[in-house]
Amino acid sequence: MRGIRVLFVCTGNTCRSPMAAGLFRALVKESPALGNVRVDVDSAGLAAGVGSPAAVEAVEAMRSRGVDISGHEARAVGDDTPQYDLILTMTEEHKAQILLRYPECAANVFTLKEYARAEGSKNISDPFGLGDEAYQKALDEIERAVRGAVRRLAQDWS
Repeated sequence: MRGIRVLFVCTGNTCRSPMAAGLFRALVKESPALGNVRVDVDSAGLAAGVGSPAAVEAVEAMRSRGVDISGHEARAVGDDTPQYDLILTMTEEHKAQILLRYPECAANVFTLKEYARAEGSKNISDPFGLGDEAYQKALDEIERAVRGAVRRLAQDWS
């Protein structure tokens, strides 16, 4: 079975990237086109407090979509980053930082919205510290982009 490793990146790895990774995992499992592809999904942060749990608001927002990220622990972007086949960042600034640290990954790094071929801004809004409504709004953005990313992955890898 062919395999692909996907890494989602944000700042602290407590809200956007764990939400995106959780949704991506769930949607990949539902994709018939990816049935013969092993997809490993991780998330990390450029300034993560290693071991921190997912934000309570992120856990609750994801629970509303039937996805459990309550066991998530933040991890930092590290030396294993170049081993990923696809690196999806939450903002253009995150992408620039990854490319600065790992220029050899240039062909594999996209913002999530860029990879999903979404219109408009390539950034996912940061809900950190802004309350439940901001988390739901960010999750709506993430879900639209993740659905597009799964469709593109199915086209590219099936």
